[in-house]
Amino acid sequence: MTSSAISALSQWSLDREIVLSRVIDAPRDLVFQAWTDPRHLPQWFGPAGFKIETKEIDVRVGGLWRFDMIAPDGTLYPNRMRFLRIEKPRFIEIDHGSDKDEDPGMFRTTITFESQSDGKTVLTMRQLHPTVAQREAGIGFGAVEYGYQTLDKLAAYVAAANR
Repeated sequence: MTSSAISALSQWSLDREIVLSRVIDAPRDLVFQAWTDPRHLPQWFGPAGFKIETKEIDVRVGGLWRFDMIAPDGTLYPNRMRFLRIEKPRFIEIDHGSDKDEDPGMFRTTITFESQSDGKTVLTMRQLHPTVAQREAGIGFGAVEYGYQTLDKLAAYVAAANR
C-alpha cells in the first residue's frame, strides 16, 4: 500500500465509509471464531452463490489470507486480506483489496463483536475506502448488498454450528 493510501486510511471519514451491521443468533465467541479460524472462514465468506478458493491463509496479526472469490458466472476476483489487529473476542482490523501489491483500491475494515444479554451477537463491519469515489464505486458494484449476503452466510454457518 502506498504511503498516501495509508495516510488516507488513517484519517477516518464518514464520506468514505460503508457500515454494515447484523444481529447474529449465536454467542460472540462462536461468531468471532468463525472469522478467525482458517478452517471456518473460507466456508462462509463471500456473497450468495460465490465460492472461495484459498491460496494461503494465516489468521494472525500480520498474516495474510489470499483467495479467489468465484462468482456464479465463473468470474474470478483475486482477494488479499492482511490482518492488522485481532482482539479476541471483540475486534478485528484488516486491509482488504485485490491480490496485488500496492493496490490503490485497498480499504480498511474493522469488525466488532458485541454480546447481547439474550446470547446473540451484534456484528458491525466498517469499511473505510481511500477516496469518496472508491466508496461510491464499491456501493455501485454492490458492496452493501454483497456485504449483507456475506453476513447472512455467516449467520447461517454459525447457526448450524450452534445447534
